[in-house]
Parts: sequence; C-alpha cells; structure tokens
Amino acid sequence: MSQTQSDTTLRTDALVVLFLIGLDAAARLLPHTPNFMPLTASALFAGMIVSRRSLALLVPVAAMLISDLVLGFDDWRIAVADYVALTLPVAIGIFGRRYRLSRVLVPAALASSLLFFAVSNFAVWAFSGMYSHDLAGLTQCFVLALPFLKYTMAGDLAWVAVLFGGAFLVQRLARHQAVAA
Repeated sequence: MSQTQSDTTLRTDALVVLFLIGLDAAARLLPHTPNFMPLTASALFAGMIVSRRSLALLVPVAAMLISDLVLGFDDWRIAVADYVALTLPVAIGIFGRRYRLSRVLVPAALASSLLFFAVSNFAVWAFSGMYSHDLAGLTQCFVLALPFLKYTMAGDLAWVAVLFGGAFLVQRLARHQAVAA
C-alpha cells in the first residue's frame, strides 16, 4: 500500500471511529428504550470495517468512558465487565472479516448480544449484592434480565442494519460518482 493510500485509510478509519463514538455516547445520553443501543453493533461494525484494530477497540471503550463521565460510573467491577463485554464484538468483527458478510453478519450480531448479556449479568450477580451467591441467585439474576435481552437483540440487529446498510449506500454512491466523473 502506498503512503497516500495509507494516509487515506487512516483518515477514513479516524472519521468512522469518531462518528461511531459520537453516535454511541449520544445514544447513551439521550432518552432511549432500555438496551436498544448502537454500542454492540458499532463495535462489531468497527471490528469488520476499521483497518486498524487499536482504533476499532477504541470505539466501545471511548464511547462508554465519555458517556459514563456524564452518567456516572457503576461498581467498578461491573463496569470493567461491561467494557470487556463491549470489546468482544470488535474481536468477532475482526474474525468475521475473513468471511462473506452476508453469511456472518446476523450470527455475529446475535452472538455479540448474547455474550454481552451473559458477561454483564454474571457481573451483576457476582458484584452487585442483589442476588445470593449460589445457583438460585445466578438463575434469578438471569431470569430477571431476560425481558431486557429482547431489546438488546432487537437493538443490535436494527443498528447492524443501519450501520452496514449505510456503509453499503455510501460506498455505492461513491462508486457511482467516480464512474460519472
């Protein structure tokens, strides 16, 4: 790759990352349906689209930090689990680059939703003090969280459609303009 191509790629990656961080932080700060958020979808999108892995990982972490500065932080152990859970879709996206997008996108989005659900609720069970530290408490925690899972999965699928569909349209318009020029 030439220096000019490398500079263009870095600029494009930086713009995508800044857009996603802004979108995610704003979505957390504005009124919304519980768990119907772009965070997981944008982390997956960054993992698949952004060429530099470090920049892709920055998306969920920076968005959470910025919005947590305004909203306040939870128990640090739960927050760490949530931050880690939101980096997993980036890893899934990086792994998914090897495959045809149409084959991996929906399974990757659903896996990201389920991983976040499992990690975040396990952390709530382990660290919040709301549940007994036995199988009954763990079961109760996950059962009580199930109503939120439908919003998480619906939000992740909707935002994946918006982000990847939007990227497809932008690429198509750019190709059309290049041909017309």
